[in-house]
Amino acid sequence: MVNPLPDDLTAVRDRALRATDVSFVLTSSAPGSPVVWVNDAFTRTTGWTLDEIVGQRPSVLHGPGTDPAAGRRLAQAVAAGRDVTETILNYRKDGTPFWNQVSLSPVADDDGVVRHWVGIQVDVTDRVEHAGGLERSVAQERRARRGLAVVAHVSQILGDAEDPHLLREVASLLEQDLVELAAYFLDEGGLRAVHRISASVAESRSTRRHRAHRPHDDAPRPAPDLVQHLLEGAVDGPIEVPLDAPAEGETTTWLVEQVRERLGRQDRAVAVVHAIPGRRRTLGLQVTVPHGGRGLAELDEHERLVLPLIARRIGTVTDNVRLYAREHRLAETLQRAMLPQQAEVRDLDVWTYYAPSSGHAQVGGDWYDVLEPDADHVALVVGDVVGHDVEAAAAMGQLRSVVRSYVFGTPEPAEVLRRVDQLVAGMHVPRPASLVLVTLRRDEDGPGWTASYSRAGHLPPLVARDGQVLRLDGASGPLVGFGTGERSECSVRLEPGDVLVLYTDGLIERRDRRMRDGLEALVETAAGFGRQDAAGVGEELLSRLADSPEDDVAVVVVRVPDPRGDRAGGTPSPRRRRWTLPSEPASIGRARQAVLRTCAAWDVPGGSSAELVVSELVANAVLHGWGHLELRLQDTGDGLRIEVEDANPTPPVTTDGHVGRVGGYGMRIVERLADWGWRPAGSGKLVWARVRPLPLTAAIRGRPAD
Repeated sequence: MVNPLPDDLTAVRDRALRATDVSFVLTSSAPGSPVVWVNDAFTRTTGWTLDEIVGQRPSVLHGPGTDPAAGRRLAQAVAAGRDVTETILNYRKDGTPFWNQVSLSPVADDDGVVRHWVGIQVDVTDRVEHAGGLERSVAQERRARRGLAVVAHVSQILGDAEDPHLLREVASLLEQDLVELAAYFLDEGGLRAVHRISASVAESRSTRRHRAHRPHDDAPRPAPDLVQHLLEGAVDGPIEVPLDAPAEGETTTWLVEQVRERLGRQDRAVAVVHAIPGRRRTLGLQVTVPHGGRGLAELDEHERLVLPLIARRIGTVTDNVRLYAREHRLAETLQRAMLPQQAEVRDLDVWTYYAPSSGHAQVGGDWYDVLEPDADHVALVVGDVVGHDVEAAAAMGQLRSVVRSYVFGTPEPAEVLRRVDQLVAGMHVPRPASLVLVTLRRDEDGPGWTASYSRAGHLPPLVARDGQVLRLDGASGPLVGFGTGERSECSVRLEPGDVLVLYTDGLIERRDRRMRDGLEALVETAAGFGRQDAAGVGEELLSRLADSPEDDVAVVVVRVPDPRGDRAGGTPSPRRRRWTLPSEPASIGRARQAVLRTCAAWDVPGGSSAELVVSELVANAVLHGWGHLELRLQDTGDGLRIEVEDANPTPPVTTDGHVGRVGGYGMRIVERLADWGWRPAGSGKLVWARVRPLPLTAAIRGRPAD
């Protein structure tokens, strides 16, 4: 038992409680815990005097910002009879809020019964606000770091511009860290939603899109179309578009429908739209829906910084990809414009091939030529100008024209090279070049040919005959333009069945082997040619030696037909062939001839059906695609498989033709003659068809032949 204080000390205690700066309050344990006494510090802190507060509940200090959970925790502790300390937002008599640290302890009487509670209150507003400021500073720093991390991650994602889900990944990242929804719409001949940065701006008829047209000056002015104005640069972005209200303008309405569909709800939300800027025009739109239905004014400073920064990054990458694609197509068009069409030479089987290195800008200095200066002579040229740029292609074009001119003037290879040396030296062509010129002269008294050749620093041609390979390594001389005297010349006779191969170093050169080893591999391959036609020989060379070339590849294969030996049989041709064709109407005829020759060489039935199918596939690629075309043929054992690849990713469609509609029948014809399908390939598509081995009339009727 605690001894009672003397009367004089009790008085001192009471005076101390009244005088202290610590707020004391004494409540009864009766229901509601009414206040029975407070000291002067309580009055100074809360504004409530002793007379005003006595009899009231402590909850009189609560207000609109008081956390009900904190009040419940205090009440639960009192009910349990245990000490409790809680920091709670209270309100003074005048309504001013302050943070109050409340400590409650039970007070028992002499019998040990709790009849009162004493509360100690401390105004900790400054401490809480300081801690809140620190917390806000930390949160702000975290948001800033998160924003920088998002930008860095986006930059890393954009480093792989070939990723087919590039922009989808960026949108997912934004949705994970910053916004509720993100979507990208690029202007590719019309505004459409995309998941990747396309290298093409060509239009696609089968892809759902919105066309954004500027109205004519004399046309009635429609309602303001903010999104269209943003695309046209008429307004500075970003803009906000309410998703729960009717939109004004065609482009804005279309965009709102797209975002609503992705959002999956119709309640209050705002889309924040940033322009994706390019060097010369707006490339598209970045659309985000912030959390909580916030608009532009409610975004924090980091969101206002990160979102436009990402849009600019995407615009830079998109511009670079498209610029590279345009230069790529321009260079490739220039390169292929300088190469001849597939040569058709009487009494000779000729196959030619050129492919630029995929590691460069698809332009370089390799070239080939097949010429007929007169009825008795055929000239073959393969050359290589150093470099992989437009300057190399221009030098190649000059050199090719010079060689062509002199070949038509004289059939002697050495004399042609001598004249080329003189002219090139005067032209000051900036790039060194090598070439080999072979002139074939028809024998007057038999089916053979005489091949005369001269080399200007170029690799030797090969002649394959009955498993033996002859390297035409004579008549060697310096590079073109460096000859100071006469050029030498050698000759060799070509018999029926012989195969002559001219090539550039891209066919045999690799980083992991010496040039000499590559040449030996070529000789070994040539020794096994057998009785293949020229296209079969070329395909075998490419499949064994140039599956993944590291440089430009140009190849010319000439075979002297051997009717008697070919009929007797021999090693079958490889069952795969390929051609690279320019995107022009003349390629349709070339493809048809390639299929007919292949069916004849492989003894595959249904050549007429295959000719019609390849004609339709290549015609569609020429009409609707862009870039060069790849034609591939394969004998599957139960039919001929035809593959046509182009750079347009839009899939082919079959439509019912009717009066007033042009076209619509091509793929219907293919369906009657073949099983067909398509798949994405690179940045474009590959359309395939397996031709049924039936005569054309039976295939069209859709029943087996009698």
